[in-house]
Formats: sequence, structure tokens, C-alpha cells
Amino acid sequence: MTGIAIRVDDTDLAKRLVKIEGLDEAPRDELFDGIGRLVQEQTRRRIESEKTTPDGTPWQPNRAGTSTLYREGHLARSVDYVVSGAGVLVGSGLIYARPHQEGATIKPKDAKVLRFMVGDAVVFARTVKIPAREWLGLSEENKHDIEGATIDWLEGLVQ
Repeated sequence: MTGIAIRVDDTDLAKRLVKIEGLDEAPRDELFDGIGRLVQEQTRRRIESEKTTPDGTPWQPNRAGTSTLYREGHLARSVDYVVSGAGVLVGSGLIYARPHQEGATIKPKDAKVLRFMVGDAVVFARTVKIPAREWLGLSEENKHDIEGATIDWLEGLVQ
């Protein structure tokens, strides 16, 4: 059999690309800080005005008829990020952040019923189901924005 062939082995390609122009020494914290700020802004906008999950599904309205997840703005203002050597972590430390993200069932600890206010009315309930209203995550547009920010960061390094 006659002919010609070429074998491409890209096993170490990523490592080699990172070494180009000293990219292995690049200040990644600067990139991660930019991504953290970007995702923080995207998430706050989702809570304050978009009122949808990251995939665009509208949130279920709340019983009080107020702005869902934004009565006083505590959740939106609590969204923060932490940069580490491996990346960036975005979230909220508020005790009710996770139940709103994943949904929850609240039951009384030391009483037979829960007592709370909905508007001006006092409500008593044995349990309260909080529907999941996913506020933390990345939409396709969010991912595209992050990709664009990363490309801008890389272009700044090679100029």
C-alpha cells in the first residue's frame, strides 16, 4: 500500500498553548475578578428585573403579589463572588437563598402551625411550600458574555 499519512497527537496541546507568550504566568486573578463581577451583575439583573430562571423560564408569582424575590432587595444585594486560584465562586450567604433556588417545605419546629403575614393578613399554615425559583446560574447569553470577556482578556495579554 502506498500513500502518505500524518498523525496528530494533541495530548499536550493545551499545556503548550498556555506556555505561548508566557500565558502560564498570566494574572488569572484579574480574569476571574472580571468574570465574578460580570456574573454578579447578570444575577442581580435576573433578580431585580428579568424574573426568570437562567434558561428564560418565568418564575412562579408569589402569593403576596409583590415583585418575586425582590421585596426589599436583600437577595440581589447579597450576591457576591470570591476569587481563588482555581476560579471564581458566585452566590449568596443569606439563609433563604438556597430555599428560593432549590425550593423547600417549611414546617413549624416548636408549634403546631406557622404564623406569618401576607400583605395585611395574618396567615396560619401547617406547612409552606416554597417553589424553586432558580436565580443562580448561567444563561446561554451569560456564557457568551463570559466567553467574550475571556477573549478580551487574552487579547490584552498578547498585544
